Amino acid sequence: MGNTFYFEWEVALQEWIQAHMGSFGGVLATIMTMLGEELFMILILGFIYWCYDKEFGKIMGTNVTAAVAWNPLIKGIFLRRRPYFDHKAIKCIRAVESDAPIDDIVAQGYSFPSGHSMNAATVYGTIAYMKKHKFLVICGFVLPFLVGLSRVMLGVHYATDVLVGWAVGVGLTFGMTILQMKIKRRWILHLVIFIVTAIGCFYVRTNDYFTALGIMGGFFLACPFEEKFVNFKNTKSVPKCILRILCGLIIYLVLNVGMKLPFSDEFLHGKSFGCFAFRVFRYAVIVFVMLGVYPLAFDKIHLKKKTEVKEETEVNEEAEAEKETVEQ
Repeated sequence: MGNTFYFEWEVALQEWIQAHMGSFGGVLATIMTMLGEELFMILILGFIYWCYDKEFGKIMGTNVTAAVAWNPLIKGIFLRRRPYFDHKAIKCIRAVESDAPIDDIVAQGYSFPSGHSMNAATVYGTIAYMKKHKFLVICGFVLPFLVGLSRVMLGVHYATDVLVGWAVGVGLTFGMTILQMKIKRRWILHLVIFIVTAIGCFYVRTNDYFTALGIMGGFFLACPFEEKFVNFKNTKSVPKCILRILCGLIIYLVLNVGMKLPFSDEFLHGKSFGCFAFRVFRYAVIVFVMLGVYPLAFDKIHLKKKTEVKEETEVNEEAEAEKETVEQ
């Protein structure tokens, strides 16, 4: 299943890297690759959206959801098999889906281009492009490089997968950011992006695509919901930032695990329309709750504190008035 195509030099390079990196190299690559994974991206986006700058978070969120969803669209066209499928000397040190067989293409996905590399270039590239701080610009180059290198070290991508992943991620970052800054009715852009992405339902049959489609749908629904019904404020308070991120992470883990409990592993990793539809629904709910519903708690806490301050002020004013009356 899938297509096998490669350059001899990239196979030789990958075999050489794995032969000389040792066990420490495997551990290092595992750490580096986490910089481009789902949980780490959630933490970064969560900090920017919940704490630092909500509008910046929405721009980055649009870029990231497009990158995450369009990557399997491209993979579904080329159907390139991962290097460890066809080269016995290349080992899969860390599978994409740890709870699925490493030779299950539906679960592990195809190889070209590298999703981690594309996502890293999009996330860190967007931060560098928007903020233009020297340190952030350096991170915008270094971190995607480390992520891409780790994918080759782990045996799950060819070097050309990584190179194209970087290129597409950078192009998407510039193009999508400019569009969002020029188009006032952002929901129209979101609708167009979702319609284009949904085309994949006709030919893509991998879990990562339907996961991404759910994430995109949840995010695009959460944005207008937050603007109309929530409209929370960002905070510069470090304790509040930590609390918001920790609670958001807990909500993600609870929803992600809880919504899978009623179903068997066979269904969750199945290839039927129902299995894929549930995956879209599950991730759409998770993202919508985290970005649209969860911030309602920020507003309630803010109102509660505001009410408490108002009541305390009124009590103090009454006490002052009584004191003045007694003195008179």
